[in-house]
Amino acid sequence: MCKTVAYLRVSSKDQNLDRQLDRIKELGIEDKYIYTDKESGKDFDRIGYQYMKKGLEKGDLLIIKSLDRFGRNYEDIMAEWNDITKNIGADIKVLDMELLDTTKHKDILGTFISDLVLQVLSFVAHTERENIQQRRNEGIKSAKMRGVKFGRPTINIDDSFVKAYTKWKNREIKAVEAMELAGMTKATFYRKVKEYEHR
Repeated sequence: MCKTVAYLRVSSKDQNLDRQLDRIKELGIEDKYIYTDKESGKDFDRIGYQYMKKGLEKGDLLIIKSLDRFGRNYEDIMAEWNDITKNIGADIKVLDMELLDTTKHKDILGTFISDLVLQVLSFVAHTERENIQQRRNEGIKSAKMRGVKFGRPTINIDDSFVKAYTKWKNREIKAVEAMELAGMTKATFYRKVKEYEHR
């Protein structure tokens, strides 16, 4: 029996899927057929996507809210779309773009228009990803030129730490006591130990 599945994606773990999920739930798709990822769209090597695709069969329908949620790499989008629609024989429907619905427009003109729209939107998604990356790189470069440091800040090694560290290493006190003596949390103490030992 043919089934309807949905695929949702956001780019990072701190983003949420609620907006896409609300729209998908309106369609009455069962939870077990909703697949999600919180990963970049730069390629299709995503766990949720791969599970979804593995379960697709001929006649199934894949629902996506918008093409950029599917992916952001032009060549990969085209290859995956063709693999699903031609090799697997499933249909794809993009909710935000009515022309991208392979359940309709089955004639040659409809297919041509859908393919054309797909190519244009895939190119736009790909270009937007490149622009985001370029803006990020320019921002980092600009910040570095202004002296902004990236990554975890270096911890200063002071006398209280050295005394606590020495006593701890000589087994005069336990690690917990050394942390108290140095006035540090466990994570900070061990990070400082690592820095101190690798200077």
